[in-house]
Amino acid sequence: MRRSRGAVLLVFLAIAACSPAGPSAGSARPTVPPSSPGITPQVTIVASGLRAPTEVANAGDGSGRLFVAEQAGRIRIVRDRTLVERPFLDITERIASGGERGLLGLAFHPDYPTDPRFFVNYTDRDGDTVVSSFEVSVSDPEQADAGSEHVLLPFDQPFANHNGGGVVFGPDGMLYIATGDGGSGGDPQGNGQRLDTFLAKILRIDVDAPPTDGNEYAIPAGNPFVDVQGARPEIWLTGLRNPWRIRFDRATGDLWIGDVGQGRWEEIDVARAGTSGQNFGWNRMEGFHCFKPADGCDGTGLTLPVAEYGHDLGCAVIGGVVARGANQGALDGGYLFGDSCSDNLWLMDPAGDERREAVIVARLGRTLSSIGEGEDGTVFATSLSAGELLQIGAPAS
Repeated sequence: MRRSRGAVLLVFLAIAACSPAGPSAGSARPTVPPSSPGITPQVTIVASGLRAPTEVANAGDGSGRLFVAEQAGRIRIVRDRTLVERPFLDITERIASGGERGLLGLAFHPDYPTDPRFFVNYTDRDGDTVVSSFEVSVSDPEQADAGSEHVLLPFDQPFANHNGGGVVFGPDGMLYIATGDGGSGGDPQGNGQRLDTFLAKILRIDVDAPPTDGNEYAIPAGNPFVDVQGARPEIWLTGLRNPWRIRFDRATGDLWIGDVGQGRWEEIDVARAGTSGQNFGWNRMEGFHCFKPADGCDGTGLTLPVAEYGHDLGCAVIGGVVARGANQGALDGGYLFGDSCSDNLWLMDPAGDERREAVIVARLGRTLSSIGEGEDGTVFATSLSAGELLQIGAPAS
């Protein structure tokens, strides 16, 4: 585990490569970045005083509020650029927090507030993953009912790291869940290339249809492995090491994935709208490179990344968003992403499946833990080390 920038960063963003097989993540320092396209976003602090924020989301209810998950198990509201003192939800007593564990994912139901549920992904006191729903109080829209938890999908974690943790709703109304490979280093259980496990996957479930097969959710009929013998029918995508932040492009429906690498390479993957079942290669490959074996690996049936960067520029990718909307200016239509141990902010053209180089458009002066959107598409980010919510806006004219 790397040691950098204080205790908070030490205990959490070892999301990155931590295998003894590669160069130590602590030695990864930013070098001269690729040439900038002449776009420098404006970055402003929206709120400070957060405690290890891991995720930012909006409720889609027209309120303009932002909801920030804190690692220890609280969700905080930022309203009118002010951090509300009282937590929206506090489930710290249910969570194992520290290292790569904690409250890791947050998403509101697409029909909120008509449907009062929101969904979280956390590691419980035993260190295992829990995906569950809560409801917002009927009498107070700024207070969740901590007693309303409905556990949807619990599963074991064999090691303490690589928990993934993202939950997002797709344009189809289904809930997508990002899971890591179970941890340790190098995927010792081979979960990346197995279909009988929830680990190293993007899962897709229906939280609105009547539950099926003894689950607390329904299996969507279009899931690609529903009829594959021995496969988990929840699986949508496979071959991922530790997908840290998955986001849908609100214009195209493409699913963008920042997949944290092992010892050398960070990668950006994309599953285009209308496709499913892709195998992104872990642990046969890391980025565009063979991992196991180190040479001559079999790439048959694998979907390669669209971009990568090495550990001379960072150590753990923070998957981002495709900026959309009239207020984005020169950022409009570009995919923005960051890193957990360098202060680089990258911008990349998301069109086409060919390999391309992302360019660094800003040095933020802080590391990131998530990048998300407001209701209108405004881009926001959290800095775990600084305890801040940031707005990433259009370049000054």
